[in-house]
Amino acid sequence: MSMIKATFPGGTVVTAHFGDFEVPTDQPEEDGGANSAPEPYMLFLSSIVTCAGFYVQKFCQQRELSTEGMTMTLDIERNPENRRLEKVKMAIQLPAAFPEKYKKAVIRAAGMCSVKKAIADPPDFEVITE
Repeated sequence: MSMIKATFPGGTVVTAHFGDFEVPTDQPEEDGGANSAPEPYMLFLSSIVTCAGFYVQKFCQQRELSTEGMTMTLDIERNPENRRLEKVKMAIQLPAAFPEKYKKAVIRAAGMCSVKKAIADPPDFEVITE
């Protein structure tokens, strides 16, 4: 994986650059931003559910199970005093015709997400100046 570079175009916008992609972020107006792009924390949370969703989708495709009408949601619980993330809850909304025999397996598939695994077994962080 190549390095991700952040640039600072102004205001509260910070843009991530990786590969051929640019991902701008901003802060909500109540935090001094212009709300011109998603806030970084929401991108972080989105990366969890979209990663898990990839594995759910792949599971269904390999078994020729329809994903029409299927959605996933992510909700969190934070400590009210220090705002620390305490719980992440994902729910898979399955179509009515989804086979009962695959329900536990599709949950296991969601658990294969590498973003979830990185949070469950966090890396060491190092910040330096160059």
